[in-house]
Amino acid sequence: MKIDLVSEHADPLAAIGGVDAGGQNVHVAALAFALARRGHDVLVHTRRSSPEQPRSVPLGDGVRVEYVRAGPPVPIPKDELPPYMPAFAEQLARCWARRAPDVVHAHFWMSGTAALLAAGHRPVVQTFHALGTVKRRWQGSADTSPPGRIDAERRIGREAAAVLATCSDEVGELRAMGVPDHLISIVPCGVDLDHFTPEGPRAARGTRPRVLSIGRLVPRKGVDTVLRALREVPEAELLIAGGSDGDPEAARLAGLAGAYGLADRVKVLGSVPHDEVPALMRSADVVVTVPWYEPFGMVPLEAMACGVPVIASAVGGHLDTVDGCGVLVPPRRPQALARELRDLLGAPQRAAELGAAGARRATQRYGWPRVAEQTEAVYRAVLGAEVRGMTCTGT
Repeated sequence: MKIDLVSEHADPLAAIGGVDAGGQNVHVAALAFALARRGHDVLVHTRRSSPEQPRSVPLGDGVRVEYVRAGPPVPIPKDELPPYMPAFAEQLARCWARRAPDVVHAHFWMSGTAALLAAGHRPVVQTFHALGTVKRRWQGSADTSPPGRIDAERRIGREAAAVLATCSDEVGELRAMGVPDHLISIVPCGVDLDHFTPEGPRAARGTRPRVLSIGRLVPRKGVDTVLRALREVPEAELLIAGGSDGDPEAARLAGLAGAYGLADRVKVLGSVPHDEVPALMRSADVVVTVPWYEPFGMVPLEAMACGVPVIASAVGGHLDTVDGCGVLVPPRRPQALARELRDLLGAPQRAAELGAAGARRATQRYGWPRVAEQTEAVYRAVLGAEVRGMTCTGT
């Protein structure tokens, strides 16, 4: 098959850890490679954000990235991109007139908007990665999403040939939005099981119990909850990894650590290269990720694949990945988190058992070959429905 992935802001070649660069970037890149390994021709469309970016970049056998000229070639926060989506769609339509894909798979709501505008008769499969209704519920007036996002997501959900939910919690949200059940399939995000493994080097550490928080540094990720909990976990150290140089959230968290008297037990590491993340995870006694909400959540899955026990907030995709082989806590509840941290750090046998259970689950359910196979099955079902529809109408 010729498969085109549309990811307007999440460039698969971008450095991970910035405000708008995280799990979706990793997902799109890994899915592209996994589909190519199944024999497909994959083209990824993302917005050109630098004048140095060429029009097209080969990523490997069967995968290319095409940089779409839509708006100025500079980084633009994703919530400010909607005005450029008509131009993005126009460029997609021109590309598809030259090279017609069998199926288009849009990632995020703006990609869905552009893909549906440009696709014509071609089927569009949609993965939202995050939903405006959930973001508005948790962030309220702090939500910077464009005013039309929620209505656009409802329309995309009804017009797409299929909608891939990454977890069971998202299915309920999609139903509440009016997306018909027959369009929804659950296909989770995946993890690189060759990169994230229990065996391998470990980052240097001292004698203190080590708690690791890693990911994008934005308030909704709940790292301040971990800091508050650490006040009630004697002797443990906390490593905070992620973000970028001059990140205001990193400065805020460092300030909180000082105000809580934790400066000697908290290290803000900044961005960690992707190749070094597994070693850092393996060096931890526990990985903690307690966002207010989380559409899926790659961090706990990566830690599980490394055999490290996980404490996560009981939200979104964590309810599928962590439940039963890790510890779930309510979001924004530092005392509950502190209690679970003390219990887990004081019970090394239980921690080892949870780590082993997490590694088994990651291996059995979340490897990219399995995720690509499930995604391909949806594509083939959509294409089969298209063929049946053409036959029934006599075309």
